[in-house]
Amino acid sequence: MAGVLEGVRVLELGQVLAGPFAGAILADLGAEVIKIERTEGGDDARRMGPAFRHGDALNFHIFNRGKQSVALDLKSEAGRAHLDRLAAQADVFIHNLRPGVPRALGIDGETLCARHPRLIYGEISAFGATGPMAMRPGYEPLLQAFSGLSSTNGGEGDPPMRSGASMCDQGSGMWLVIGVLALLHRRERTGRGGLLTTSLLETALAWNAQKGDAWANEGRLPQRHRSGHPGFVPYEAFDTADGPLLICCGNDRLFAKLAHALARPGWIDEARFATNRARLAHKAALFEQLEPILRTRTQAEWGELFEAAGVPCAPVHSVPEALAHPQVQALGMLAPVPGADFSLTAMPLCIDGGRPPARGIAPRLGEHNARHQVPTPTITPPETP
Repeated sequence: MAGVLEGVRVLELGQVLAGPFAGAILADLGAEVIKIERTEGGDDARRMGPAFRHGDALNFHIFNRGKQSVALDLKSEAGRAHLDRLAAQADVFIHNLRPGVPRALGIDGETLCARHPRLIYGEISAFGATGPMAMRPGYEPLLQAFSGLSSTNGGEGDPPMRSGASMCDQGSGMWLVIGVLALLHRRERTGRGGLLTTSLLETALAWNAQKGDAWANEGRLPQRHRSGHPGFVPYEAFDTADGPLLICCGNDRLFAKLAHALARPGWIDEARFATNRARLAHKAALFEQLEPILRTRTQAEWGELFEAAGVPCAPVHSVPEALAHPQVQALGMLAPVPGADFSLTAMPLCIDGGRPPARGIAPRLGEHNARHQVPTPTITPPETP
């Protein structure tokens, strides 16, 4: 399958997750992604966990598949000259370096774009490109906490919780890719590149916009729900005889179907439960009746009954259960990596009916120096067991 971005060359100075994730998306879409790494150990993600393959951690393989690796000493004049030559041949340059480092190295957006007007330059920071904290570094849990995102996770009475997924890191990578694609389109018309900035903080605020906008415009914050929704009832997980089942009645029509499936048609005509707004006001009274009923049958029994009735529901799976499910298997999301003896989760996007495949295994540190006419320096390899 030919990549839709075939012919696009990307330079990535990515560390750990946000920048490398953006690079991985572009690589899966067919771009040539050249990962610039420090000669001393390379990307810290190579050691982000126990050795998996070639001395590198699994996390490194996940977010750096299909890339090339060029090791450069950017503290040296020769290393910076090689980088500038590569930038002159590139379409896109992305990084998530610590604030202040690009300018100190002479590779900040203004400098590189002035020398290479067609270059699309994208950077990911922790707190944003402007403001009193622009120069402060940060990590996923810090930004989830700082942004208020952690305060809205969990249920009533729970302490603030971080999301299990790295929403801010990976979300920032996604926003950067969206911007890159937009500027590639603009460059077709104008011949001009441009400068993109995003941050973990901006991404966290965007993901939490429903809560933030409710506060800004109505002076309210919704109640916290472990699995539920502040605007719909019933719309959360309930215990069954053998495990939790999530039920989503997003309108009164679906609630009517639930009431009939549970042999409780009287709920539809009862003023407390007839409309979603009434159910929101009388949630405790509804659940007092609903919860004991649901505990009388298993997940599978209720799932079969509700599916036949048209009530949206799903068992709360563990990770192994989710990956083993026939629907997940049919999607082919866990795909073998060419040239490797393992599989990785593929891009959640199909183009012309096909899912973009990983282009190959993650590179070893400095593996592609010779391909790009860069002398191979003395490289300190990652730690091995």
